[in-house]
Amino acid sequence: MGGIIKRGLQKGLLLTWSLGKIIFPVTLIVTILRFTPILPYIMNAISPIMKWIGLPGEAAIPLVLGNFLNLYAGIGAIVSFDFTVKEVFILAVMLSFSHNLLIESSVASRVGVSWWLISGIRLSLAFISAILIHVLWPGGQEMAQYGLVQQQGADPETYLGILWLGIKNASMSIIQLALIVIPLMVVMQWLKEKHWLERFSRWLAPFTKVLGVERNASTTLVAGLTIGLAYGAGLMMDAVKEDGVSRKDMYLSLIFLVSCHAVVEDTLIFIPLGIPIWPLLVIRLTTAIVLTAIVGFIWNRFFTKRKDASYDHSYPTL
Repeated sequence: MGGIIKRGLQKGLLLTWSLGKIIFPVTLIVTILRFTPILPYIMNAISPIMKWIGLPGEAAIPLVLGNFLNLYAGIGAIVSFDFTVKEVFILAVMLSFSHNLLIESSVASRVGVSWWLISGIRLSLAFISAILIHVLWPGGQEMAQYGLVQQQGADPETYLGILWLGIKNASMSIIQLALIVIPLMVVMQWLKEKHWLERFSRWLAPFTKVLGVERNASTTLVAGLTIGLAYGAGLMMDAVKEDGVSRKDMYLSLIFLVSCHAVVEDTLIFIPLGIPIWPLLVIRLTTAIVLTAIVGFIWNRFFTKRKDASYDHSYPTL
């Protein structure tokens, strides 16, 4: 048992270091950018687009903060304005698909999938879902009633205070990362050496077959669904080295996770905003399953045809 813990700790520390090299500088830079004209400029630039997705101009603020920072920053901005239930629901769906974009997409890209592809899928899903909700849902016109939401502290007033806030936020992000990743890797190491991962793979085989993903990627899917895209990507990095997860399965797993990750936590934190939660959960799960299954089907057919063509050794008859 001691050897399992030691090997799990080593992997957890290595993953924390690898992911922390991305998370720390991005968190620091984005925190500083909050107090520069750059983010307000971006907000003003996208405000005219808001009307196409059924949102007022000020809705650009939670969208930008949620994508540049995290869901909590986006929610903190939402409660600062008076939105209808429908508008809050649209914001919640968009932020569920696309939040913490710089960090999560950068970490996920470490497994070899293009950052632009990951970010493009997330942003596309966010805007397409917003347009569909705006067009198809006539209800939700009453004003949203916000519950208990944690209030943020006062903003720093000096450059040194801004820098200190950025360092503090970045450091807390690394600590939070370590508290999740290190115990997780110890547990995963125990499950792997006790052959529980093989059992999980067999149990999830019907689900992964629908997605077009092999069983050895099932652990990554479960981790991403429960604890998030960044941490799921950390497990992917380990799976690529040890479990032989193929390039195709890596792409399909990430497509699934960018559509639906940390599905429990990311759904529950919207409860205080007074919006329907079950439709939010169903939209994310359905989108992830359908999108991944379609891409997997096309990918399998394409490569099957190429493989068959490469083995065609027929000769013309005289």
